[in-house]
Amino acid sequence: MSPPLYSYIRAALLYFEWIEPEFPKLCRLKKENMSRKFFALSLLLAVSLVLGACATPAPQATEAPVAVEPEVVEVEVPADPGSLVIYSGRSESLVAPIIQQFADATAINVEVRYGSTAEIAAALLEEGANSPADIFYAQDPGGLGAIEDAGLLAPIPADTLAKVAPGFASPNGAWVGITARARVVVYNTGVLSPADLPADIRDFTSPEWNGRLGLAPTNASFVVMVTAMRQIWGEADTEAWLAGIAANNPTYYSGNGGVVTAVGAGEVEVGFVNHYYLYQFMAEQGESFPVRNHYLSNGGPESLVMVSGAGVLANGANQDNAQRFLDFMLSTVAQQYFASRTFEYPLVEGVATSSLLVPLAEINGPDISLGSLSDVSGSAAMIEAAGMVP
Repeated sequence: MSPPLYSYIRAALLYFEWIEPEFPKLCRLKKENMSRKFFALSLLLAVSLVLGACATPAPQATEAPVAVEPEVVEVEVPADPGSLVIYSGRSESLVAPIIQQFADATAINVEVRYGSTAEIAAALLEEGANSPADIFYAQDPGGLGAIEDAGLLAPIPADTLAKVAPGFASPNGAWVGITARARVVVYNTGVLSPADLPADIRDFTSPEWNGRLGLAPTNASFVVMVTAMRQIWGEADTEAWLAGIAANNPTYYSGNGGVVTAVGAGEVEVGFVNHYYLYQFMAEQGESFPVRNHYLSNGGPESLVMVSGAGVLANGANQDNAQRFLDFMLSTVAQQYFASRTFEYPLVEGVATSSLLVPLAEINGPDISLGSLSDVSGSAAMIEAAGMVP
């Protein structure tokens, strides 16, 4: 099959894969709605793409062909598809395009409030049952766990949870993972090689790393990694590690992107970040960008594979639309967006990942339940007590 033909067919199939579950709902509405014509035409166009791409040249006709008028199936869309309010702890630059795609596909009026996961979680806890939010979309399982512990999330249907592996959803069914991200060490390739890096993150407390480290101590993923340390190592060893890192005079940044930038510029030699930031830099600057990821091999918390995920607020006013959002984010269309555009790991089967990514199965992460990482406030207090403030 030629590449152009494959592309036409794949585009049409992706379109139908997500829209097909919505079809019965779309057919029940009044014929006066003008937007039904748009949908009918787009439906006909998608079919035409496939049929036109698959067509082969016709043999020479011996009789005049009979013209056949194509049958246009009119499908109606909701006159008022309703609203959805998303509280997003994921950055706008990463997720706004796919949220807009959901809004465009459904005609739902989507409002998004952006902030750090910690800020959004704090707002939800303060607002409680009076929050206008329908969806909490978090950068990490810690923030989701805190909102789950407060009893603010509604149960997610079993068929939605079944779309991802059990380890990537709440053990209690209160939230579901959307993408996976791995913790890594980034290093400057002009100064270091993998052989120069330790196998255990605890070894970075050695005096030889004084002044050479960069990290984002208030970033949600760093806080969750510290929470995993507390679960695996215990409180005392985690406090000792934080004190040892602080004693090595690291440079603090407000986010992972700042850490990778600093490593690339030679301001620091090593940083602790999530895996996908590097590939966003490489996509912009090419293979010559002097930074690479290193996966520590001892199976400790520094190799934690965590998720971004979402939950439905129990008191949200738009429960049906919230469920539609979850289903869309776990569709092949959205999962391929994350795999191709943000270089995160998709959580549903059948989605191609970048060849740059180390397969999830090859990452030697700790055996820990993501549902046990909800005490992010305790970890944040421990980090602050160690003097780690950007």
